[in-house]
Amino acid sequence: MLGGIVFPCPVRARDLGVRSRLGRGGLNRSPLGGRGRAAWGRGPSCSRGRGPADRRRVRTGGGGAAAVPRAGMAVCARLCGVGPSRGCRRRQQRRGPAETAAADSEPDTDPEEERIEAGAAALVGAGGGRGAGPSPPPRCSLLELPPELLVEIFASLPGTDLPSLAQVCTKFRRILHTDTIWRRRCREEYGVCENLRKLDITGVSCRDVYAKLLHRYRHILGLWQPDIGPYGGLLNVVVDGLFIIGWMYLPPHDPHVDDPMRFKPLFRVHLMERKSATVECMYGHRGPHNGHIQIVKKDEFSTKCNQTDHHRMSGGRQEEFRTWLREEWGRTLEDIFHEHMQELILMKFIYTSQYDNCLTYRRIYLPPSHPDDLIRPGLFKGTYGSHGLEIVMLSFHGKRARGTKITGDPNIPAGQQTVEIDLMHRIQLPDVESLRSFNELSRIVLEVREQVRQEQQQQEDGAEDGDGRAPQSPREPQRGPAQPSVELPAEKGGGPADGEAAAAAAPAPEQPAQSGQGQPFVLPVGVSSRNEDYPRTCRMCFYGTGLIAGHGFTSPERTPGVFILFDEDRFGFIWLELKSFSLYSRVRATFRNAEAPSPQAFEEMLKNIQSLTS
Repeated sequence: MLGGIVFPCPVRARDLGVRSRLGRGGLNRSPLGGRGRAAWGRGPSCSRGRGPADRRRVRTGGGGAAAVPRAGMAVCARLCGVGPSRGCRRRQQRRGPAETAAADSEPDTDPEEERIEAGAAALVGAGGGRGAGPSPPPRCSLLELPPELLVEIFASLPGTDLPSLAQVCTKFRRILHTDTIWRRRCREEYGVCENLRKLDITGVSCRDVYAKLLHRYRHILGLWQPDIGPYGGLLNVVVDGLFIIGWMYLPPHDPHVDDPMRFKPLFRVHLMERKSATVECMYGHRGPHNGHIQIVKKDEFSTKCNQTDHHRMSGGRQEEFRTWLREEWGRTLEDIFHEHMQELILMKFIYTSQYDNCLTYRRIYLPPSHPDDLIRPGLFKGTYGSHGLEIVMLSFHGKRARGTKITGDPNIPAGQQTVEIDLMHRIQLPDVESLRSFNELSRIVLEVREQVRQEQQQQEDGAEDGDGRAPQSPREPQRGPAQPSVELPAEKGGGPADGEAAAAAAPAPEQPAQSGQGQPFVLPVGVSSRNEDYPRTCRMCFYGTGLIAGHGFTSPERTPGVFILFDEDRFGFIWLELKSFSLYSRVRATFRNAEAPSPQAFEEMLKNIQSLTS
């Protein structure tokens, strides 16, 4: 074992991970021909001599001869590339003269030996005996290379292959203690750019950092969603210098949707004072304290704080609530005038604080992108009325787009589909003056909804009749991956339907995205918005549906709405039934280790996080 990395045994030449890399340079070719095995040597147990009794001679055109080992020696040649081991020679020397003569007189029926003999004959060539010309240059084994070159070779291999390499011989094991090798692996595999030389002060080597910290906790790197009831969350676990830190990402304060994300540390793992990794809880305001991480499986882990008294404040729960409110909302309770909003805030504090940072996390992936996507998929911050700002993942699935909640609320919990956009049904809005009335917008959207309903009915009827062809939409299709999803407004539960007065306005006629021209856009009179600073031009609109529900995700239903694409980084959604508007702005943070291994894995992830709150 090397810091938790298992050494497989026995080790073969192909396990070393360098054969193909060195083969072209001729360093690992066998002296017995092009198909011979790598000349690794076996340390003290290897010998370059050949047994005097167990060999044959192959006559060549020039009278030269090449000594070739028999079947038993061929095994040695394949393993170390140099000839029989001392053990083989000792067994040969213990033979009597009669046994030796009998062995030499045995007919050769081993095809492997014949192949090796042919390779040996090819080396000397026709007329290539000692009397016919210079002998070929001797082949090198890795053991004969200078240590400096071996360090460079080993440092280019994946760190997970190095323990197997250390089992080849004592020389390799000694060289693999060179910190230069492990410093490079830390940098290339985990992005540790910090000067690791300062580890000398603590007596911790780069090899320890790789094996006991980075490799051991590699499965928790990436994006995760905590299991905090309906609220969810977004955790990003990263390598930060000589630490692994779990950062909880928080939306900006309501309603400033274009502001950058906020984040705070929940835990960290480091290898500074001891030779084993230390896990510390970072929750609360009294500094790091003892914690624990349990990796349940590859896509799930849990954290536990062993000193929850560090989370308490001297002023009791009231001081803890005031501090949490300033961090979460950027204001005091007196600044929040809506009684319903005060109740929602207090409910969230009571619910989330009871976990004391003892949480279970499940892996989430960023959505895969495609050139035909309407815009680049990813994470967005969106306004949700009294619930504040929430994080939504926009993904594309064929002719539909889906918005999935990463953070949620008691009406529409995290993991549910908040909006679904039908990319096959563009909405062509008339001039602004005609749309100043909310009733006009409602009429247009309901007409599209009826058209969608009729098309779905025709598809169902066609399927029953054995004709699976879907009717052609009269509207211009817009390609872009997406699949059904739904959204949650605030009033009936889950959407943004609270109350700020809405500015009068009306959307303008849409044009294809290819034109790149924006059209004037203003919200219709009567539509409320948490943020009046929304874009005044848009590219295009689509029919969509949003998910609304009562408290506790009761009586969920999809209601019609309008998806408005403003630009590459912003879009909006008008909730027709709630007469409210949500504005979404892209999360611009960069996340490593967050790509889905396959589209199927991403789809499976969406199903899993939705099933937890369904």
